[in-house]
Amino acid sequence: MSYPVFDLHCDTADRLAWPQLDQAIRQIAGNDLYDPDGCDPTPYTELAHNGCHLSLDAMGSVPWAQCFACFVYDEFSPELSRTFFHQVMDHLEHEVSRNADRIVTVRHASEIRPALEAGKHVAVYTVENARFFALDGAAVHDAAHDGVLMASLSWNAQGPLASGHDVADAGITPAGAEAIRQMEAEHMILDVSHLNDVCFADVVHLATRPFVASHSNSRAVCGHLRNLTDAQFAEIRDRGGLVGLNYCPDFLRDDAPTHEPTEDDLCRHIEHWLDLDGEDIVALGSDFDGTDLPTCISSASKMPQLQETFVRRFGEQITRKLCYDNAVTFFERWGR
Repeated sequence: MSYPVFDLHCDTADRLAWPQLDQAIRQIAGNDLYDPDGCDPTPYTELAHNGCHLSLDAMGSVPWAQCFACFVYDEFSPELSRTFFHQVMDHLEHEVSRNADRIVTVRHASEIRPALEAGKHVAVYTVENARFFALDGAAVHDAAHDGVLMASLSWNAQGPLASGHDVADAGITPAGAEAIRQMEAEHMILDVSHLNDVCFADVVHLATRPFVASHSNSRAVCGHLRNLTDAQFAEIRDRGGLVGLNYCPDFLRDDAPTHEPTEDDLCRHIEHWLDLDGEDIVALGSDFDGTDLPTCISSASKMPQLQETFVRRFGEQITRKLCYDNAVTFFERWGR
């Protein structure tokens, strides 16, 4: 038996759009997302079948709601970030339209559950490192109008809104505080993954609504700074937020460079969160196509086997909460 999936984060949209992007944008990013060896990019542009971690074929028959983030590079100015966002999401929308018999885009959180119950996969639009929110007062509103349901304020470096873990002592900027205010007014969900500890503390003081760590693990289990401390997890829990399990090896175990994580390593993070009374806030945040992945979950097609492990370790009720119920309930309660 497979359980429905609501995955809070992937970078697949960037990978699919990459060969179609302006050459100038690709040069500034300084990266080759679809293949570092320069093979034919065509198989990497299509949502239905591709060489990525995530595709419609890999999702298979599992009812699946996927948050497709537009990941914005730290090297991009706010102006270029907005151009990049539109190019990436236009390509994703094109791919969704080509496969309308299998997947639909939702513009409001209330549309997610009915679409899944109708037998469709669901594309939820999000932004990682929404630097263009610093441009003007209309940027957040326009993104919400475009269907963005969740956004984060930084990636790893210092940015116009906030800073990631590469910068230890920088907090939320005035523009970032204003972006949080505008996001809450639009009922756009704030994602705190990638924020450094200072910025997280600032969010605690600034935010009036629950927030999400879409793809962050437990720092008590694996000490990487991208992971959440127990105190941060408790803050999200007590506010009624959501925390998504990230499959990145470096965030799963401290010795990941020499020891490939297994399903047991994923379960250790979940078990720790359950010990912290997190049964109602744990979720999935795969980071598909944003990182290398361990063999046990190297493709979306392996989700049914991972769910079998979850059932053996945690039982059917918690597995369903972890994979789907907690996330869809949160979005319906707090999303647009």
